[in-house]
Amino acid sequence: MTRYFYDLHIHSCLSPCGSDDATPANIAGIAVLNGLQIVALTDHNTTANCPAFFRAAKAYGIVPIAGMELTTNEDIHVVCLFPTLEDAERFDREVAKRRIRIRNKPEIFGNQLIMDEDDNVIGEEPDLLINATTLSLEDAYELVLAHGGACYPAHIDRQSNGMIAALGTFPDSPPYTAFELNSADSEEEYRTRFPQIASLDRVVSSDAHDLGSISEAEHSFMIDDEPYSSALVARRLIDYLRGEEGFVHG
Repeated sequence: MTRYFYDLHIHSCLSPCGSDDATPANIAGIAVLNGLQIVALTDHNTTANCPAFFRAAKAYGIVPIAGMELTTNEDIHVVCLFPTLEDAERFDREVAKRRIRIRNKPEIFGNQLIMDEDDNVIGEEPDLLINATTLSLEDAYELVLAHGGACYPAHIDRQSNGMIAALGTFPDSPPYTAFELNSADSEEEYRTRFPQIASLDRVVSSDAHDLGSISEAEHSFMIDDEPYSSALVARRLIDYLRGEEGFVHG
């Protein structure tokens, strides 16, 4: 078993609220400097910068996870993570059919830059990425699972787009096997207030929108990574977050 420090919720310059210098290559570089070994790129409603992130992560020797922060039709954010880049890209194509197309106004919302691994801009997403999709919470969860991924509610300890802030509670019989906190300090409070999450695993991630907010090496998983490959580590992490036994321990 090997300890892997992680941050599973980071935005790049493709998210309009993300800093323009949060390029895939810069995120990978800062992750290494911060002592992280597993990092997920989770832009709003798209995975278009994940290919560049995967190539940069390989150069830096970290395990990349392809992901997305999806906005449901209830205006709730959920983290969607996938064992392979190809799984994430297939999911992206399905989400694209369910996006509500509103033209981005960069001067108001920010740029939406698609990059390569050398920090070159190779395109821009023309339609705004931060608005809600037509997918419900239930639909989003089922679609993620159908593409081999793991799905759980983002930053439940935040007011903005958090499940509890939006619904006032946590579902009585949640399908999720995990939930995300922005601050580990709030875990006891939320587990006490919402016994529905007592048996769920918690993930603590930064929801970084700029390079300075990416997590330090603080939160980790123990992963059985023999015989080692980054693909094996990614798959075992996703298996754990899907509630499967015998692979990972937080």
